[in-house]
Amino acid sequence: MATLGPESARPPLGSSPLVQAHIGSANLPPNRGLERALEEAAASGVLNLSCRKLKEFPRTAANHDLSDTVEADLSKNRLTDVPSEVCHLVALETLNLYHNCIRSIPDSIISLQSLTSLNLSRNQLGSLPACLCGLPLRVLNASNNKLVSLPETIGQLQRLMELDISCNEITALPRHIGRLKALRELNVRRNLLCVLPEDLADLPLVKFDFSCNKVSTIPVCYRKMKQLQTLQLENNPLQSPPAQICIKGKVHIFKYLSIEACRSEKMPDSLYLPVMGRINLSRPTTGRSKQDSDSGVGSDNGDKRLSATEPSDEDSLSLNVPMSHITEEGIGKDDSSEHISSLTGTHTHTHTHTQSGQHVAMVDKLYYAIYCHLVKLSGQCLMCYVPFSFVVAAVFLRSHKSLESVDPQFTMRRKMEQLREELELMEQLRDSIESRLKVVLPEDLGSSLMDGVVLCHLANHIRPRSVASIHVPSPAVPKLSMAKCRRNVENFLDACRKIGVPEDKLCLPHHILEEKGLVKVSITVQALVDEASPRHSALT
Repeated sequence: MATLGPESARPPLGSSPLVQAHIGSANLPPNRGLERALEEAAASGVLNLSCRKLKEFPRTAANHDLSDTVEADLSKNRLTDVPSEVCHLVALETLNLYHNCIRSIPDSIISLQSLTSLNLSRNQLGSLPACLCGLPLRVLNASNNKLVSLPETIGQLQRLMELDISCNEITALPRHIGRLKALRELNVRRNLLCVLPEDLADLPLVKFDFSCNKVSTIPVCYRKMKQLQTLQLENNPLQSPPAQICIKGKVHIFKYLSIEACRSEKMPDSLYLPVMGRINLSRPTTGRSKQDSDSGVGSDNGDKRLSATEPSDEDSLSLNVPMSHITEEGIGKDDSSEHISSLTGTHTHTHTHTQSGQHVAMVDKLYYAIYCHLVKLSGQCLMCYVPFSFVVAAVFLRSHKSLESVDPQFTMRRKMEQLREELELMEQLRDSIESRLKVVLPEDLGSSLMDGVVLCHLANHIRPRSVASIHVPSPAVPKLSMAKCRRNVENFLDACRKIGVPEDKLCLPHHILEEKGLVKVSITVQALVDEASPRHSALT
C-alpha cells in the first residue's frame, strides 16, 4: 500500500468548506478545551477546571493573566496536593478542591487573604495546617477525609460561619473551638467524639449535627443555645438525656437539660434542710458499727436518666442508713428523736422548741425524703411541671397545727414500710429477669425494659414461642422506634395473658414505655414467673 506524503495529505482543490473545516479542527491542540477554560477565566475571573482528570495545574496557565480570578473550581480531578499556582491567585475568594487525592496543604496558602470559602471535602487529608486558621474563612468544609484532630489555632477563625468536619476520625474537639463567635452551622457527624465541649453553648449555633458519634451526655449548659433550630444527635449511646427523651425532639431535650440544671444548682438556704444530699441506702452513717454497715440494700447511685416524670436523686434527703434498720421495731417511742436524727443524717442540737414542735420538724424532714424516693419509684412526679422551689416550699412550709395532730411514729413506720416494700419489689424484678435470662441489667432498670425486648425474651423463656416476633436493635439501627417498642410491649402483655397472668396483675403499656410504674411491672413479671413455678404447674 502506497504511503501518502505531506503533499497528498492536503485537501484537494475544490473540496467543500465543511470538509476543510473538519480537517482544520483535527489539527487543533488536543487540550483546546482546557485552553478555552483558561481564556474564559482571564476574562471573567471564574476558573472552572472541574472533571478534567488533572494531576497538576495546567502549565499553559502561565500564558494567561489569572491574577483577578475570584473563583476557582478544581473539583473531581486527581490532584495530590494543592497546586502552588493556586496559592498565587491572591484575589481568590472561593476555592473548590472537592473529590481529589489531596494529602497535604502548603503553607503558601496563607497568601490567599481574600479567601472566604474553602472546600476540601472527600480528599485524603490527615491533618489541617495551622496556617489555614490565618485565612478570613467564612465557610470551611473538610468532610470525608482522614482527620484525627483539628488545629488548636482554630479559634483564630473569627469570621467562620460554617464548619463541616463530618465523616472523619476526630476523637475530640479543640478547647478553643468556643472562640468561633460567628459560627452558625457545625457538622461533626460520623466521627469518634465521646465528649462535647461546654464552650459550644456560648456560640450562636443555628444548626448542630453530632450524630453517629460516641457521645453519652449532652452538657446541661447547652440549654443556653437559644438560636439553635436544627439538632441532629441520632446514633449516639446517649444516657443523659435518655433515648425516650431524645426521640421526642429538641423541645423535650432542652426541657430535660433545664430541669437537670435546676436540680444541680444550690437552692436558697431558706428552702433547704440542715443536710440535703443524695439518697444513699448502702452507706452507713458516721459512727455506726461495721456490722450495721454490712446490712445495706443497694444504692440509688445509678445513671441519672430522666423520663418525663422522674425526679433526680439530688432533690432528696440524705438517708444514709441500711434498709434493715428501717423497721417498725427500730423506731421506738423513747429514742424517736435520736433515730430520726440518724435517718436524716443530722445531729440533734439544743433548741427552745417544744417537744411537739420537734416532732413536726422531724416529720417534715422525713416526709420530704420519702416523698422524693417514692415519687421516683411510682413515676408520679410534680417536679417536671412546677418549679422545684415551689414543691419544696409546699412540702416544708405546711401548717404546724395540722401536723401536730399526726402521730409522728405511726407516720414514719407506715412510710418507711411502704418505701422498703417498693424497693424490695424493684430488686425482685431485677433478680427475676437476671436469674432466668442470665444477663446483667443496667443500673437504670426502667430504661433497660422500655423497648420491651428483655420482657419478650423473658416471656419466651417462661413459655417458648409465646412471643412469635420480637423487634430487636441492630448495628445499623441501634435504637428501636417508639412504634416497634410499643409492639414489643403489647406482644409481651398478650403473651402474659396467654400464659395465664390475671388481668388485675397486668400492667399497662405506658408503665413500661414511659417508665411510669415499675412497681406495677414488677407485679406483672412476678405473676408471670409464678405461672411457670413447679408448684403452680402441678396444681394445673
